[in-house]
Amino acid sequence: MAPGTTADQDRHDRHDLELGRLARLREQLVAADCDAGVFVDPINIRYATGTSNMQVYSLHNPCRYVFVPVEGPVVLFDFKGCEHLSDGHPAVSEVRDATSWYHFVTGPRTEEFARRWADEIVDLLGAGGSGGRLAVDRLDPYGLRALERHGVEVVDGQAVANLAKAVKTSAEVDAVRVAMAACDEVIAQMRTAFRPGMTEQELWGVLHRANIAAGGEWFETRLLTSGPRTNPWYQECSDRVIEPGDLVAFDTDLIGIGGYSIDISRTWVAGDAPPSDEQRRLYTAAYEQVVNNIELIRPGVSFRELSEKAWLPPEGLHSRTNACVAHGVGMCNEYPLIVNQDHFPGGGYDGVIEEGMVLCVESLVAPPGGPEAVKLEEQVLVTATGAVPLSSTPYDDVFLG
Repeated sequence: MAPGTTADQDRHDRHDLELGRLARLREQLVAADCDAGVFVDPINIRYATGTSNMQVYSLHNPCRYVFVPVEGPVVLFDFKGCEHLSDGHPAVSEVRDATSWYHFVTGPRTEEFARRWADEIVDLLGAGGSGGRLAVDRLDPYGLRALERHGVEVVDGQAVANLAKAVKTSAEVDAVRVAMAACDEVIAQMRTAFRPGMTEQELWGVLHRANIAAGGEWFETRLLTSGPRTNPWYQECSDRVIEPGDLVAFDTDLIGIGGYSIDISRTWVAGDAPPSDEQRRLYTAAYEQVVNNIELIRPGVSFRELSEKAWLPPEGLHSRTNACVAHGVGMCNEYPLIVNQDHFPGGGYDGVIEEGMVLCVESLVAPPGGPEAVKLEEQVLVTATGAVPLSSTPYDDVFLG
């Protein structure tokens, strides 16, 4: 329950949140000319139904899935014995036991179970037991062949889900704000608890514990490093002892309250000593990148235009390790991914920023071969007049004065 709300208000908010997401998903199924969708990714299941069950386990063991028709009842196929977990979720019309067909549980009988799974899906599709156009987000070869034997045309369900999730409903924006407020408090607790002499893992443990205690759920990465381990970036926390004067950089990458992801980054200097001139130079460049690029974001701007106009750190500070200008975020990192100008020709794609998107604007200043790096990232809501930061976690004035 969100702070300050009653039980009745919480149920009403969840009702609007879950049915609003289902409506958006169905709109995208219609736009893709599909009769229905089957969603196996646990994040897509939660988006469609509001239900959550063994989220991390089911990321690598596809033990539950949901059938979402364009019209008609939504059928959730859950892990056996878990039907009670759907109580009170208005998007779920019926719960059945899932027919799992991954090798861990079926061994040499995988194809047999995949056929059973497909038979039940085709029965829900109707059309006399054959045919239909079905969006599926994750599908192994046995399942694809089993559906195609029935004449089912299978299309990419991940694209359908991504386009649905890209623009947030008003109820989702409220949920993101709740999750963000909790994350800001979690970061404050981590900063208060920090002392030089802690290991990176000990400091990360404070963040992890505080997130769980606040009602958050899990982390997608463990990106917290210090001193020479900040550069190159993309190292997870270790048993290195953080020393006075080190830069400490982290990326939350957490799944927080209500299943909503908070993805912001901050960098501190350890201890009471002022940062060095070089640390100030790195931090100032990262700060300017984030602030300037947030100002470019508004509805109607194309991904290509943002890429071309995005501010990059000066020569010698720009790191090609992080290609991202901004990316979508909701229940995890989501569509779109907008890459910077030196990556766009080889890996970018176009599209249009829309009101209601929630984006993460990134900066990584990591001079090649340099001793340290600065990572900053801000999560913003795209409004009619531009992008509004959602976090209250401040930047560090000791670098900017």
